[in-house]
Amino acid sequence: MIRTLGTIAAATVAQGEVYYKETFETLDAWVSSGDGKAELSAGNFYGDAEKDKGLKTTQDARFYHYSSDVPEFSNKGKDLVISFSVKHEQGIDCGGGYLKFLPAGLDKSAFNGDSDYNIMFGPDICGSSTKKVHVILNYKGKNVLINKNIPCETDKFTHTYTLILKPDQTYEVQIDGKEKQTGKLVEDFDFLPPKEIKDPDQSKPEDWVDASMMDDPEDKKPEGWDDIPAEIVDPEAEKPEDWDDDDDGEWEAPMITNPDYKGEWKAKRIENPDYKGPWEHPKIPNPEYEYDDSIYAFDSFGAVGFDVWQVKSGSIIDNIIIADNIEEVEAFIKENDFKEAEKKMKEAIDEEEKKEREEREKAEKEASQAEEEEDDDDDVEEAINAAKEEL
Repeated sequence: MIRTLGTIAAATVAQGEVYYKETFETLDAWVSSGDGKAELSAGNFYGDAEKDKGLKTTQDARFYHYSSDVPEFSNKGKDLVISFSVKHEQGIDCGGGYLKFLPAGLDKSAFNGDSDYNIMFGPDICGSSTKKVHVILNYKGKNVLINKNIPCETDKFTHTYTLILKPDQTYEVQIDGKEKQTGKLVEDFDFLPPKEIKDPDQSKPEDWVDASMMDDPEDKKPEGWDDIPAEIVDPEAEKPEDWDDDDDGEWEAPMITNPDYKGEWKAKRIENPDYKGPWEHPKIPNPEYEYDDSIYAFDSFGAVGFDVWQVKSGSIIDNIIIADNIEEVEAFIKENDFKEAEKKMKEAIDEEEKKEREEREKAEKEASQAEEEEDDDDDVEEAINAAKEEL
């Protein structure tokens, strides 16, 4: 499978249309406009040394701005399926692994975080608080973030992220082919104003009682309650024998908490007989609300971009596909899926490193024991020599 660029038009197949594929045989089609440099690599462990090559970040604490052209298309009236894989083999601590899908006309040499885009999608990890899948859609010039929290994968292996937008205004997010979130665009994104608003001509009546409890009017404060002080002079305190009034001033006994003090008096609470419950503000149809049945659609797609900041580099982006049907995307993912072989290679590397580590620790322990034995032999020899000298 190769990238669909230049003279390679968007291919029409039986199941539907594929607009773009990128398996990163080279990075020739990608333009860098940031300070972070990437290379073509399958990483330190992989399932297939050639087919697992992708765009790999190589420098820590850098902004990565890479973009590539996509044959222009619109998803109006059709499903839109975008998918790609991400591997954070470095054990990412703070950085993005998402892509931006942009309209035609992008100046790739100037692509950065301020460039207009249609969709931003993919994983983002930073510390313990941010470990989620971003889904951001541009609507009338505003980037609108999904109001659902979709956890992303956080291990060091390759994972495939897929977003589906449908003309019926629904969406689905998949990770490794498994559904993670579905819903309606108008419900899970704040694209439109609310259907109803609080009636500005209505307000809570002045005599509305929304306190469920009240002070018992028959409960009276006992006489003398306020006459009991919170503190009293310590009756057991005695003036120190060495106290000098001339030098130390007039002696005053310290104060202590009064054991008879009962605190501020409060009346008993009883149920309020006039309680009417919480007042609910009446609502009316919002005159500014107007349903839009084309939120899912974009007039133009013409580029894809990798725009992220990474504290620790080593992420690999691979196997990007954009199509109008899930069947083509699933077939593409299956053809480029080497995750099981990748895990086996990683396990073999870990086992070899464990073996080397154990052998190294064993050698260090034996060397340390030999040194201790040598020191003991030296001590014995010194004792023998000392004894001989005494004789």
